[in-house]
Amino acid sequence: MKPHYQIPIADCGEPLLPIPLEAFTVVQPHPYQSLGAPYGERSPYYLRQSVLARLLAAQQTLQTVRPGWQIQIFDAYRPLAVQQFMVDYTYQQLLTAEGYDPAQLSSTVQQRLLARVYQFWAPPSDNPQMPPPHSTGAAVDVTLTDATQQPVPMGSDIDELSERSYPNYFATRPDAGHYHANRTLLAEIMGQAGFCQHPNEWWHFSYGDQLWAWLRQPSAAVTARYGAAAKR
Repeated sequence: MKPHYQIPIADCGEPLLPIPLEAFTVVQPHPYQSLGAPYGERSPYYLRQSVLARLLAAQQTLQTVRPGWQIQIFDAYRPLAVQQFMVDYTYQQLLTAEGYDPAQLSSTVQQRLLARVYQFWAPPSDNPQMPPPHSTGAAVDVTLTDATQQPVPMGSDIDELSERSYPNYFATRPDAGHYHANRTLLAEIMGQAGFCQHPNEWWHFSYGDQLWAWLRQPSAAVTARYGAAAKR
């Protein structure tokens, strides 16, 4: 069990609100919907009320320091069924990439591959005390676009299963310092708005969920503001 799941949840009851997509740039088509993830009639572009307000504040800060630049939204609210779909999809992609036959897979190899998946993907748990961050409506995956609306280079793709996804991977690589500078800018504007960054993912930020609470005060008695959310 990941340590942040020890954080208790006292959901504040804030609603999920639609993200005003005209205020940002957006990855289109939505990457998981295009794979067939089961959103049904639901849109992924929802966040809890205070989380959305903080994302808009981060956008304002960015445009102050980099006029014309925008936050680009990759993913936001994720129903549990979508979380399960993407975990399964990522696992299958990893099997294919490493050349394994699922019918001849040993339990040791299976557990090793699943460990890699869960290093970047939260388990699709329906336990109310262990909700995946995106299923709370408190997490958002973002990057930056420049004044021409082109993606700013970050050194790795969102959702890449490698060490290059770690926020500070390029910090000690002088030949790739521009990647680190861009990641640092993203982290700074999101941090100023109150978000915490996932330790393994340069693109993932949250406010009010268990991971956010644990990252702020890992040894203190803290409480998360948001549990699993469902659009009404």
